[in-house]
Amino acid sequence: MSASSLRAANVLARRLYAAGCRWAFGMPGGEVLTLIDALEKAGITFVLAKHENAAGFMAEGTYHRTGAPGILVATVGPGALNGINSVENARQDRVPLIVLTGCVDADVAETYTHQVLDQPQVFRPITKATFTLNAKAAGVIADKAVTQAVEGRPGPVHIDVPISVADAPAVGGEVLRTPALPVQPAPSAGFAAAQAALAGAKRPLIVCGVDAMSEGAEDALKTAAERLNAPVITTYKAKGLLAESHPLALGGAGLSPLADKMLLPLVRDADVILAIGYDPIEMRPGWQNPWDPESQVVIDITAEPNHHYMHQATYNIIGDSAASTLAVLPEAPLQDVWPDEAPARTRAALHEAFARKDDWGPDAVISICRDALPADTLATADSGAHRILLSQMWGCEFPRALTQSSGLCTMGVAVPLAMGQSIVEPDRTVVSFSGDAGFLMVAGELATAAERGLKTIFVVFVDASLALIELKQRQRQMDNRGVDFGHADFAAIARGFGGTGHSVRSEDELRAALAAAQEADGFTLIAAEIDRKSYDGRF
Repeated sequence: MSASSLRAANVLARRLYAAGCRWAFGMPGGEVLTLIDALEKAGITFVLAKHENAAGFMAEGTYHRTGAPGILVATVGPGALNGINSVENARQDRVPLIVLTGCVDADVAETYTHQVLDQPQVFRPITKATFTLNAKAAGVIADKAVTQAVEGRPGPVHIDVPISVADAPAVGGEVLRTPALPVQPAPSAGFAAAQAALAGAKRPLIVCGVDAMSEGAEDALKTAAERLNAPVITTYKAKGLLAESHPLALGGAGLSPLADKMLLPLVRDADVILAIGYDPIEMRPGWQNPWDPESQVVIDITAEPNHHYMHQATYNIIGDSAASTLAVLPEAPLQDVWPDEAPARTRAALHEAFARKDDWGPDAVISICRDALPADTLATADSGAHRILLSQMWGCEFPRALTQSSGLCTMGVAVPLAMGQSIVEPDRTVVSFSGDAGFLMVAGELATAAERGLKTIFVVFVDASLALIELKQRQRQMDNRGVDFGHADFAAIARGFGGTGHSVRSEDELRAALAAAQEADGFTLIAAEIDRKSYDGRF
């Protein structure tokens, strides 16, 4: 197709391909047929999902493995609105997601009302930008969408694509601007003071978060930890930025009161705290003002200024996590820090607290899966009680080894996140962990897994209850209401969709199912039957 014959949809699709995008996910409608055709012609495979929300999370899964923006395609009206949850999750979790929605032409909408609504107005509060495709500016709009999705804090960008515009000849051709690169902050008196504070630290501590993950700061974090001899606490999204087998790694924090009892005293005992790409959007209320910037030196390196007020800092450095961290470090490694060895004791206490305690239960399921699956396994977690325990127990030796919804904490994410990653790396072991309620929200996507020939392993904790909410209900001494539901035969559901299903109630059964899953030609669902009160006291 020559440049002069490109449709506006082709210009958009080719720009997405240039950004590294190779898959798009969604549900078609008549309003997006030209768009899907253009994506396929550009070399981007369209994957038919069973719901737009799941499609958005599959798209996120591809981003975690490729670094290229995910693509969600939705038709006009209900299709567009079905994807809202995954779009807001992308905003909060720093995921570059291109959201393409079909829409009725503006002139038609003046006299036609069926399925017509102001889609840009819907998406504007939950995206970095929203555009309406224009044939005369298709190249510029496509380029703006891609660059704004990946620059600064990554996030979703929406493009409304009118029916006639998608088919209209593009004017002006394609545009490919070089994205802005992060820069090291300029030296200042405050920056020099922060450097001096780190150089003189006696009890340094590092807290690392989602922005460091999206900015690829793992090497800088390791350098900082070892040069400062500082223990490292990560949010759940940042797990694996420092290998959790490293003696300075204290694992993840975010939602576990049990972990907080051990980590927060150490935070309060530190004299200098270096926060690297840390955004408390992932944290529970116990992490509001966890330190005192008047009695402790707090150096907060962030992608954007602090407007959340969850904490304050002594020095705020706005810039790229890796470059800013390396610039502020002392040249020589610190010696004789933490003479009381408090970090080592905390690390040991955490390992003991989240070690496997039972012959069977959620902790046993997690421990067995971690032991039986390959070291480079990719794991995903849904929201719920199992996720809190998993995030503390599942050791991550590399970034994005465990992905989840951490800012929004939405349900129904583990299955599609895992499927998106399996599509990118079909020969790698990918396992999702879901509660039974969260799994039922997206059970239809097993059909997609079968259609794509995916070998994903789906582990479902079956207790016929919203376990985390039921636990909170009991803690508040309330009657059991609205948290229990019927027991489903999940193994049979898997077989009905063309996969393999196992129901397991012991370690031997689980190990056998995991071994079979790794040899299977298609997807495997393992329903781990547990007691609904087995999470009590575990996190």
